[in-house]
Amino acid sequence: MAEETRPWRLMTLEEARSRIPERTLPGFWCGGLARLDEHLAAVQAGEVSTMGTSPGGRPIRLVAYGERESAGGKANFNSAVAAREPSAYMDRASRTKPVVFFVGPVHGHEVEGLTGLVNLMHVMETGADLRGRPQDELRALAERCRLLILPTGNPDGLARFEPGTLQGLEGDDIRFWGQGTWSDGRLCGWPQCKRVHPMRADQVSFLGCYYDDAGVNPMHDEFTRAMSASAPAILDVARREGPDLTAVLHSSGHAPHFGRPAYTPLAVQEHVRALYRVFQARLEPLGIPSGGAPEPRPEGGEFPASLNLTGMLYHVCGGVPFTFECPHGVRTDRVRLLGLEEILEVQLALYCSMLEFALSR
Repeated sequence: MAEETRPWRLMTLEEARSRIPERTLPGFWCGGLARLDEHLAAVQAGEVSTMGTSPGGRPIRLVAYGERESAGGKANFNSAVAAREPSAYMDRASRTKPVVFFVGPVHGHEVEGLTGLVNLMHVMETGADLRGRPQDELRALAERCRLLILPTGNPDGLARFEPGTLQGLEGDDIRFWGQGTWSDGRLCGWPQCKRVHPMRADQVSFLGCYYDDAGVNPMHDEFTRAMSASAPAILDVARREGPDLTAVLHSSGHAPHFGRPAYTPLAVQEHVRALYRVFQARLEPLGIPSGGAPEPRPEGGEFPASLNLTGMLYHVCGGVPFTFECPHGVRTDRVRLLGLEEILEVQLALYCSMLEFALSR
């Protein structure tokens, strides 16, 4: 049944809580703010800084590994492109290491990327992931780059997420914890949830984890006049650091796949497809089917793509951005049900692929 006509059912917070299995999540998994705070407090090799404060008063933090190289110019990226001299913004060729930016989930229930990033931090600190497994290749690749890790792009939404993981649950659980419910208790669903923005308290019964405490979905902030703090904090990192490659980490009920960075040059979109091929080669030995990457194309059609956070990342720094969708491991997946360790392996394979690709350019 099409999304437009599907009769979304009612769900209360009490029912949603009753659907959460009784289980103890493994130590390598990070599904909430308390665990994230523990990992951030343990960082020694990296540098932790606060990039902004959410509407709910929670810090938006960045962890950086590797020395920052000065390559800044005299103009912002937009003006430098107009001058036909991109290096007037940043002379990337003068840097000895590529800069890779990992934007943690801006939708608070999509904790697969958060789990991957705290494991990446642990690899940088100790050489092993949080399972105690050495990750020699990942660390060796990472040490040849400057890493920027923003573990969560929406701490407010993450604070609202109670299950810790959606693995083993169902599509209605994604809709409840992700998009929330309207004031009459109906599941909001996608894409109907985007018809109201920001979400106001009188319009919802449960504010989904898509949103910060101001009801703003950071993927669709008003970028020229921001409604909230998360998207500006993320864009400021990109503007200041000029990353060569940026992943905006999301999750869904589908196989792992890349999203097309809309409103970017076709050459940038071709780079994303080339990166996907590197990732696919790493995914195949895991026995996890991949969902593909979209064909490069210009904007157009009856419903042109939105200029969301991923596309804006290109326009502030000129690097290659893309959206990555990781499986939640829910029972609506179009592939077999993935376990928590397999989900972590998908994330680690992505990071190795990104670093390998950045070093090869």
